[in-house]
Amino acid sequence: MKIEEFKLIQADLQKRRIPGEIKKTVQVLLDKKAEKITVLKLKGISEMTDYLVICSGNSSRQNNALADALQETLKKELNLQPLGVEGNGLAEWILVDYVDFVINIFSADWRKKYALEKLWMDAKRYDFSPDF
Repeated sequence: MKIEEFKLIQADLQKRRIPGEIKKTVQVLLDKKAEKITVLKLKGISEMTDYLVICSGNSSRQNNALADALQETLKKELNLQPLGVEGNGLAEWILVDYVDFVINIFSADWRKKYALEKLWMDAKRYDFSPDF
């Protein structure tokens, strides 16, 4: 991602009317070079969670690094601890559950296979990557 694209995405993120913890999550994912970051607002649509954050990494190593950075930053800066974390072993799909929001970190193949965005077509969608 070019510096100009990054700055535009950063500015767009700050303008969005989404909770601070979601903005911080997206910021961490951008900083760690996650791809195709999407936020789905499920509030009022599902009782499962208020927001789904979905992104892709380029390898299992990057996926684990994304999950680790998120947990570390959200704990340090917002005093948030996840209710649970699943999928670190294979790291094709890592789910980090903060109850009010759930982060899904996919490999490209698994993201395409499970297509969570298509399950929630009626959700408000925010995209934070230049490759959409």
